[in-house]
Amino acid sequence: MSFFRRPLHYVFKIADRKATMDFYMKILGMRVLRHEEFEEGCKAACNGRYDGRWSKTMIGYGSEDSHFVLELTYNYGIPKYRRGNEFHGIVIQGEDIVERAKAAQYPVDEDDHGQTFLEAPGGYRFYIRCAPSEGDPVKQVIYNSSCIEQTERFWRNVLDQPVEKGENSIEVSTCLEGFTLKFQKLPSSLDRGEAFGRIAFSCPKQSIPEIESAVKAAGLGSIITPLISLDTPGKATVQVVIVGDPDGHEICFVGDEAYRELSQADPGSEQVLWKKVEEFEGWKSSGTRF
Repeated sequence: MSFFRRPLHYVFKIADRKATMDFYMKILGMRVLRHEEFEEGCKAACNGRYDGRWSKTMIGYGSEDSHFVLELTYNYGIPKYRRGNEFHGIVIQGEDIVERAKAAQYPVDEDDHGQTFLEAPGGYRFYIRCAPSEGDPVKQVIYNSSCIEQTERFWRNVLDQPVEKGENSIEVSTCLEGFTLKFQKLPSSLDRGEAFGRIAFSCPKQSIPEIESAVKAAGLGSIITPLISLDTPGKATVQVVIVGDPDGHEICFVGDEAYRELSQADPGSEQVLWKKVEEFEGWKSSGTRF
């Protein structure tokens, strides 16, 4: 069952759309795949626990059919999110990223292990492997874990994913070639803050109730959003279930068939995005409240 689960995207909450988009497009070299605006909060809390107007921008290096991309959710009127320590970073492989950052005078840093990283607006780290990209440049999502043993049991035994155990860490293999999830032991207690994200996988629609049942039966992890149908105006309706691992890291499973239709790139999305950014600046200047 696990081999039919395709990693799709990771969700970030963002507070400054312009600065954020400039970073992902001009520094990381990604492109806008689609952009959607919503008048009220998502029934599956895709935008977090917020009920007001919000937008979703999918951005990446290629189609979500064959690439792991990012979902940037923007809640109108929310100026910032408190960062926790549950998310460590995303690994990207590319030979030009650091050069672009330096040319733009964007800060390039190293962690305690000598690994090069860039920090996106909002504080999210992107670790850069300075080498020619092989396939999708996005190689890994790295989480922190308060208990590696429980995290391993959840992914191996409950979600039935291949897991390789390391020293104070595990790596979860996926069906997307060259892409893994890594969980590393956190020396302190885990705090998810307000800016916590979510990873999404697609799978055959008929397997979604099986995943929900497996998590319920295991008594390890949690059901965050029971099986639900989500509508996007003018697009396919998808079925999803949101589960949490032992630390509460959110994992979305969505029906693959409908999601492939929903996730098709929209060539006009970037233009719509910048129009909305400009409109919002005008609304702020006029004192409009959200």
